Amino acid sequence: MFDALAAVASPEAVDAFISRWKDSTGTEKANYQLFLSELCALLELPTPDPASKDNSENAYTFERRVDIANPDGSENRGFIDLYKRGAFVLEAKQTGKGLETKGWDKAMQAAYNQADQYVRALPANEGRPPFIVVTDVGRTLALYSEFSRSGGTYVPFPDPRNYRIKLEDLRHPEIQQRLKALWEAPDTLDPSQYAARVTRAVSSKLAALAKTLEADGYEVDRVAHFLKRCLFTMFSEDVELLPKNSFTDFLTRMKETPEHFADAIGSLWESMNSGGFSGVLTAKLMRFNGGLFKDIDPIPLNAEQIQLLIDAAKADWRFVEPAIFGTLLERALDPRERHKLGAHYTPRAYVERLVMPTLIEPLRREWATAQVVAEAHNQKGKTDKALESLRTFHHKLCQVRVLDPACGSANFLYVALEHMKRLEGEVLNLIAELSGGQDSLEAEGFTVSPQQFLGMEINPRAAAIAEIVLWIGYLQWHYRINGKLDLPEPILKDFHNIENRDALIEFERREPLLDESGQAVTIWDGISMKKSPATGELIPDETARTTVYRYHNPKRAEWPEADYIVGNPPFIGASTMRRALGDGYVDAVRQVFKGTVPESADFVMYWWHIAADAVRNGHAQQFGFITTNSLRQTFNRRVLEPHLNDAKKPLSLTFAIPDHPWVDGNDGAAVRIAMTVGRAGEAPGLLQQVIKEDSDESREARSVALSRREGKVFADLTIGADVAGVQPLLANSTIASRGVQLIGSGFIVTPEEANQLGFENDPALEQVIRNYRNGRDLTQTPRGVKVIDLFGLTAEEAKAHYPSVYQWVFERVKPERDQNKRAGYRDNWWIFGEARRDWRRYADGLPRYIATVETAKHRLFTFLDADILPDNKLINIALQKGEEFGLLSSRLHILWSLAAGSRLGVGNDSVYVKTRCFETFPFPELTDEQAAQIGQLAEQIDAHRKRQQAEHSTLTLTGMYNVMEKLRAGETLTKKEQTINQQGLVSTLLDDHDNLDRAVFNAYGWDDLADKLVGLPGATTPLPDKPAAQAETEEELLMRLVALNKQRAAEEAQGKVRWLRPDYQAPEEAAPTQTELQNPTAAAEVPTADKTKAAWPKDLATQVTLLRDMLAASPHSTESLASQFKRKPLKGVNEVLSALAALGQAQQEGEQWRLVR
Repeated sequence: MFDALAAVASPEAVDAFISRWKDSTGTEKANYQLFLSELCALLELPTPDPASKDNSENAYTFERRVDIANPDGSENRGFIDLYKRGAFVLEAKQTGKGLETKGWDKAMQAAYNQADQYVRALPANEGRPPFIVVTDVGRTLALYSEFSRSGGTYVPFPDPRNYRIKLEDLRHPEIQQRLKALWEAPDTLDPSQYAARVTRAVSSKLAALAKTLEADGYEVDRVAHFLKRCLFTMFSEDVELLPKNSFTDFLTRMKETPEHFADAIGSLWESMNSGGFSGVLTAKLMRFNGGLFKDIDPIPLNAEQIQLLIDAAKADWRFVEPAIFGTLLERALDPRERHKLGAHYTPRAYVERLVMPTLIEPLRREWATAQVVAEAHNQKGKTDKALESLRTFHHKLCQVRVLDPACGSANFLYVALEHMKRLEGEVLNLIAELSGGQDSLEAEGFTVSPQQFLGMEINPRAAAIAEIVLWIGYLQWHYRINGKLDLPEPILKDFHNIENRDALIEFERREPLLDESGQAVTIWDGISMKKSPATGELIPDETARTTVYRYHNPKRAEWPEADYIVGNPPFIGASTMRRALGDGYVDAVRQVFKGTVPESADFVMYWWHIAADAVRNGHAQQFGFITTNSLRQTFNRRVLEPHLNDAKKPLSLTFAIPDHPWVDGNDGAAVRIAMTVGRAGEAPGLLQQVIKEDSDESREARSVALSRREGKVFADLTIGADVAGVQPLLANSTIASRGVQLIGSGFIVTPEEANQLGFENDPALEQVIRNYRNGRDLTQTPRGVKVIDLFGLTAEEAKAHYPSVYQWVFERVKPERDQNKRAGYRDNWWIFGEARRDWRRYADGLPRYIATVETAKHRLFTFLDADILPDNKLINIALQKGEEFGLLSSRLHILWSLAAGSRLGVGNDSVYVKTRCFETFPFPELTDEQAAQIGQLAEQIDAHRKRQQAEHSTLTLTGMYNVMEKLRAGETLTKKEQTINQQGLVSTLLDDHDNLDRAVFNAYGWDDLADKLVGLPGATTPLPDKPAAQAETEEELLMRLVALNKQRAAEEAQGKVRWLRPDYQAPEEAAPTQTELQNPTAAAEVPTADKTKAAWPKDLATQVTLLRDMLAASPHSTESLASQFKRKPLKGVNEVLSALAALGQAQQEGEQWRLVR
């Protein structure tokens, strides 16, 4: 783009600058500001401004301050070496290492990672700059770009081969102009802007020629195929697949003798198809093949028509933009679409905004891991192992398959291809560096190629164009990287990767739908337009009709297997589907997807459902789609919710933009869309929202500023707290358990049966006949039963000491156990199937404990006396204090448990999962006064309920709390509910709960939230369709609790554990409520038995991933990281940390390591 530009600086000035700096030494702090200031002077650029106390005013300064947020909520202060708002973040080093050596490359990579971290720490209202610059002072400048400015990955600019500018390169005028533009007008360096202008010009020429050929009577499809061959031939000469300018010269000659044109070009294309000598170009040609030059049917042209081809051929086809070329070519070659040629197209920046998070960022995370693995091997002198890890990643990259199931003319597939080729270039560069010379990996299967990019497209013309777009993009990129195209023949391969078929249904046959008179039903073709005789505006051409069909035995279409799915399925609303697609097709689709996609959903949601299903079932890793922004509305949300809320195979939205400007590729209309990316499992997501956009409609891509929030992304595309990502806390460990699981109803006895066994007269039997409670006993009417518990006794001991009890169990339990498939249950028939040895240890010595029903409509807690044995369906917590009971019974903990737990059954009842609901919950640190107040209120609640139930035998907790919910909602009570209210004194109980909630909010220091939540419905049970204000406040509460969990986890990593029962959990520690360990890095070892820890993985890549994930959650010392694994693998942890640090992916500050994001 800068080939013909003049120099900015004189040769003498450049020589003097190079001479002054080429031998510079010292530290970057001493030299970098002087170096950059003198570079600005050389290129006639303004020097940086003095820094201001108001950081927001520091738009072009050295040492610009940024605050870097840590996962635990703390912040680190950083300083950008040189910052220019809207242009770049620059990080300076003075390495003193040899250029292109391993040590130098690692230092530059570490500097890039530091700069990338600074970019992400910039205030949202300043936006992301399009460039990162890394300089080795006095030696090189490396440029990285991200023109979409949406928080994506910065990639080498202009490509992995040419992104480093050496000091001597400043002699080249194009380099001077590139750097000057970087400072003054960075967006002009965006290659897609220049390419778009070239592409528009080419498309206009082809459209004009197509129009004249159609006027001559040639069929539209024949013209389209002819022109596609012409344009690929033009491209081939510019990238030197054909001799330079040979086709343009041929056209110029043919203009003088146009009568020979058809025969001559036919001969040329036959030579290109088969390879060999071409008499037309008088040169030996490579073999192209691939189907493009098969069955050629050249069209005779006159001199004027040949001139249009010459005009198109003179364009620089190296810079045609494949991301938009397909759309414009489709419009140029289709007379029904030609009126749209001047309309807007879908901008590349918008396409990248979805492609990057869907597949490129996951691949780059894997690449970062591969680099660390290679570095770890390198540090041990195992270069062969390092190369093996890199080649393994490259091989995997060359096997990745990307599917666009509504690919149109392949704009999404091309952008994916280009970014994967960029990544491949980086991989091959590192392989070449380590191997001393680039391996020959361009053989089929060892390079990223069009074969990996799969498409489905129902429009045959668009499908054919999609193949050409991918090949042009692939060859263009290869030429850009290598400067030549030394590819194996045939150049084009017919991979059949773009399929011309329907993406939703297959069928045995179809036949025209007939009306009452037996005539085929037709509808407007949805494309053809004509000028209105009244207004001159384009209106639908009602004479352009297409037949409506009836489909026989339709079934769901099978999609090609792919690792990633991405695209922009058609925008058709549910109400307009029949008009746009015909009754027969819509009926067939709705029949096939009945029960999974509601008829009220938009057309695009069928694609969304299929892709989500594929990802959840492991057939693809991730998918990303453009949909209309009505995705958040109820009729479309019904498609998302079953996938997101599935208990066994949930889907998570890892990226979403709810409302974004877009350009419809079909007609160029400006629309509003949503972007969503989904992956299997529970995972946090990134929600971006447009906070500012320009109103310049002449721009293809509106400039937008996006905010960023991380957390759980819900079906309505709002963010929530990342409750799924919280960590279990040591403070809450080893005190919660399920109750016993009998595996034999014969263990249960009524009081009368117990007395028959001698319970009433033999006090010794109290040891083996115990009170027993299950879930219904707590929430409904207690049964009053007891259970025989022979745990700790052998069969002989039970028989000797308790003969009547032994015989009872022998007669009523053993026959059932004898048929059990599990040997342990059969052999130990006198003992409960799951006797809960751990729980007995937890509760030993306590006079009472806290229990909650695992699955229940209302999340309630109750005190049970120590002599009561809990059932398997109770979750039991070995705590006895009133304040502990009060904290668990508070609205805060119940909201946490509803968010962290799951749902079950027709009633969608909440499930209290102890590992997620209790062991992760961050308890507040109470003052004595707060503990007394909360304890008193909690004891009142427990005593109130038990007293009222004792007075009224039919009164249940479920009934009482159902009434409480109605009172909170202000609903009128039925006569039965009024009775419950009076018997249970529920209004009084409600007041006690509200007072408890206020006291607990105060204990956390969150009185601001108490005023917005206390007294509202949904305090003990999920509340559907809650008011927006309540939902927003609850999300704020959850986010504070998540942040507190992270803070507690970070404290524990440092050795500060706030034990709930220190006398039991950590008896060797002295402090009553929290412990400061003498060795702060040994915290993780104290409560966790080695057998419960994970083994240190043997696979190095898994080791890297694990440690990086742990550092992403909170800073750690080497000791605390190693302590999370069996046998404390300090050596292995140190090796991984050393590799992470060498590449700038982690930093050590004192004894603490933190991740560089």
